[in-house]
Amino acid sequence: MLKQIKIFGALLLIAIIGFLTRSSLKQSNGTIIDYLISKKLIFNSSLNENELNEPTSTITPSAVLEKGNGILFVETMGKMNQSSLVLCSIESAARMYPDRPVVYFMKGLNDIITVKDERKAQEYFLTLSSYKNIYFFPLNFEKLFADTPLLPWYQKVDPNKERYWVHVKSDACRFALIWKYGGIYMDTDVISIRQIPKINFLAAEDDITTGSSVFGMSPKYKLTWEFLENFVQNYKGDVWGQQGPLLLTRIVRKYCGLPQFKSVDHMMCANISYFHRERFAPIPWPSWGKFFEVWNKLPTFDNTYAIHLWNFMNTKKQVMVPKSNTLIEHLYKQYCPSTYEAILNNKPLY
Repeated sequence: MLKQIKIFGALLLIAIIGFLTRSSLKQSNGTIIDYLISKKLIFNSSLNENELNEPTSTITPSAVLEKGNGILFVETMGKMNQSSLVLCSIESAARMYPDRPVVYFMKGLNDIITVKDERKAQEYFLTLSSYKNIYFFPLNFEKLFADTPLLPWYQKVDPNKERYWVHVKSDACRFALIWKYGGIYMDTDVISIRQIPKINFLAAEDDITTGSSVFGMSPKYKLTWEFLENFVQNYKGDVWGQQGPLLLTRIVRKYCGLPQFKSVDHMMCANISYFHRERFAPIPWPSWGKFFEVWNKLPTFDNTYAIHLWNFMNTKKQVMVPKSNTLIEHLYKQYCPSTYEAILNNKPLY
């Protein structure tokens, strides 16, 4: 009888401790640890709550992105100080997908191994630090390209002889990231305004070209492997877009010819959704300057999930100016308010 009482007492004590622990977490100030525990989507089950509360707990991209539903961004130049447009793009994605990890892979970032490292990276980007679903990880090309057709290519290519090396390595990274982790890839000049309802998709950039600024695939999806193979087999570093939009256009034409839309509704191509240009490019690239103009009547973008601002065309380095009443200002105010408020009040972004 005494033994049974002891067992009952021990079980009761464990239950009380568990209740108090959960209650204290609910009343905490919303740290990254709270998010990791409450969402239960980024750590292996072998890590218990006490381990997660230790700053030395490990954190990896594979763990964060284990569900294959992340929103992925990439920086390949090694720059830590990012433009307000980059911060706006990431913030808008974090707001639009609050229950999904938004991950920025950066070449200039030091190793992220522990939760403490991740906290430091978050705190560096002041306008993004309040979003608990944003993560930062270093970009290592050889590790990313390992076990893909891209690694032999990368080890052989001479960057000094490449005409469009910045863009080519960015193209390579986006395909490798989607192959490895799955999810949705977005360029850092894409502002999210609605959730994308599909998992596996590509989108038209214009009437004849498939865009590479936004696309999504499940992890290790067969079609993504074909992207990687096509990248190497048809590599021409001196042709603009050969490894990006033109690559995806080649794949789409192989399976579907030249898709002809009769409405803004998506089509099916190679068992994935193929979106109308309006979904991500409501303002086509030749008209990119309209983002910096004052509109008498603002567009509603009713058929749009995210807006590509075509920053590669912005050779004069135009930026969002508060109180300018331009279209880009309206986009900042509505979809990345933290970044907008910092610029408006002349506060640092880092």
